[in-house]
Amino acid sequence: MPRTRIRVGTNKGASLGKGTVQSRATLSGAGTRSAGKPSRSNGSASQSSSAAPQAQQDQQKGWKAAVHRYVKLYNQAEIDRYAPPFEEIIRDEDHLNRFAQRLDRLREQELLRGALPSRSETNAELIRISESGSKSEVAVLIELRIKRTIDHNGRTYTEERCDRERLWLSAEGDGYIISRVEPIVLERRPRYSLSDAAMAAELMQEHEASEGSKQQSIPYINYDVLPFLKHSRAGVRYRRDLAAAYADRWWNEPNPAYENFEVNCTNYVSQCIFAGSAPMNYTGKRDSGWWYRGFSGKRENWSYSWAVSNALKNYLSAPRGSSLRATVVESADQLALGDVITYDWSGDNRFQHSTIVTAFDAAGMPLVNANTVASRHRYWDYQDSYAWTEQTKYRFFHLADEF
Repeated sequence: MPRTRIRVGTNKGASLGKGTVQSRATLSGAGTRSAGKPSRSNGSASQSSSAAPQAQQDQQKGWKAAVHRYVKLYNQAEIDRYAPPFEEIIRDEDHLNRFAQRLDRLREQELLRGALPSRSETNAELIRISESGSKSEVAVLIELRIKRTIDHNGRTYTEERCDRERLWLSAEGDGYIISRVEPIVLERRPRYSLSDAAMAAELMQEHEASEGSKQQSIPYINYDVLPFLKHSRAGVRYRRDLAAAYADRWWNEPNPAYENFEVNCTNYVSQCIFAGSAPMNYTGKRDSGWWYRGFSGKRENWSYSWAVSNALKNYLSAPRGSSLRATVVESADQLALGDVITYDWSGDNRFQHSTIVTAFDAAGMPLVNANTVASRHRYWDYQDSYAWTEQTKYRFFHLADEF
């Protein structure tokens, strides 16, 4: 399967309307991949003083031309916040409505904030491709890496995130159309649940069954804070700057020193907090404390609070006089660097996602980093996620300055 590069970049003038847009997009094939490895589509956006020639934009044939067109329109929507002419290539009415509703709420949010997206770059990677024998049907798992420049009250910041989608393409006439789009909403599909004993047992069984194939991992240990994995002294200062620096270092790739979960958001947040010198509360029991021990006894060992959002929410909500602890605050503007937000998408008090505060916009509102759906300096309320619903609830944790 050929390796594909998709490059899309868009700039916009000083207004939030559609305005004058300049863009450049290319799609080219090169090389081959070994069996069993994903076909990758890496790209970097570039600025252009005029639109690229149509012949260059349409150089790819078949289903790749439809994917190229989709990525370009997707990127256009990231800066305009208006639904692009997806109807030209997409026949999935449900997704068209879902996408339009997402853009409507984001446009309203950014208008209220006074935020102006001035540039967007979208790089695409084709993770998995399945083609029918006749190539009349194609299924593509694609990762969209979005990087947006935001102008906000005289300041500029950059936000990044990685979205995954499945596209189903069908031959139509001389080309292809996208018959179905399925966003992969991992923030809304927790693999483990602390309140479900069967799921907890499944977690244990999964790792015991696969222990033979796992490489040994060694956690990052701050021995000045945590000798022998036990908290032995008080007065340790929480280094918020180090927590944020770790978050920015590992937001889009796993730290090989730790286990990497399919749903990795809380594991990532716990690593960030620990890198900020927060001491573990090692109990040796999965359902108590907050700890990660690494590879021991032929399996990975960690507490549920380390890796499960709802369990971390419960741990931080409980009062304690030492070790990692936090205060629940009423609103996001009360948070500081290195603080934590958990998300309950359905409003049923089962929290499924965790983020860490890594920066602030010009109004002092948090920008967060996350994993699973890798995100850096994303606006805290997550209305740009398909996981978000009108029932979404948040829990804001201000971590103690000393432990």
